[in-house]
Amino acid sequence: MSEPTLVRPYGDTTGDGMVQLSFTLPLAHTKVAEGAAAQLAAKMGLDPALVVHARPMGPGFTFFVVYGRVQHLVDTSTVEVVERDYPLLTPAEANAAVRRALRRRLCVVGACIGTDAHTVGIDAILNIKGFAGEKGLEYYRELKVLNLGAQVSVPTLVERARAEGADAVLVSQVVTQRDAHLHNTRELAAAFREAYAEEERPLLVVGGPRFDELMAADLGVDRVFGRGTTPGEVASFLVHRLAGGVAA
Repeated sequence: MSEPTLVRPYGDTTGDGMVQLSFTLPLAHTKVAEGAAAQLAAKMGLDPALVVHARPMGPGFTFFVVYGRVQHLVDTSTVEVVERDYPLLTPAEANAAVRRALRRRLCVVGACIGTDAHTVGIDAILNIKGFAGEKGLEYYRELKVLNLGAQVSVPTLVERARAEGADAVLVSQVVTQRDAHLHNTRELAAAFREAYAEEERPLLVVGGPRFDELMAADLGVDRVFGRGTTPGEVASFLVHRLAGGVAA
């Protein structure tokens, strides 16, 4: 049975349109604050809009959970996403492809740039312990991995990438206030394009929970990975782009 293309949220019964959402208002927890939360939810299209949870979040702030019905339909035939256009490889397959195509180790340099001190994302992809049951890129024998850690300036990253002869540069960005992740990524892309001839430039890959995977071209990078990306997905992409995929 094929899936429908027009869908509505599901709460208690199919197609009832019930949704739950949360937000914080800069108001102390009072009846007025709860009324403001209900009014906001109503303006967002929830009808009826019920405040089902409210909790103070320090002086002058309240966290709310609201529940209500929406009438909107989603047409899945118009949804735009970045589909994976390469096969997922095992570490053995990735290693074999690199040996066959490059006849040397594929060099990957990773970092968190700007003021971002959150290394959980880059460590999950690069460190041998990995993420989601998959070993990180350090586990792959044919990958040379250099993790520069947190708060690396873009000029330093360019310098180290050039010194190491990097084939790919991986950047994780978790801090997103005032679109810092977007500004930092555009700075990264501009710096590498200024420092390298296009045919010599390393592959630029960025990732983080607030990135839109459709924005790669706009940001000037080769690939954007979103939340939940595993080391195997990144390794397979690098092999696909730099070593031609699975060995014969």
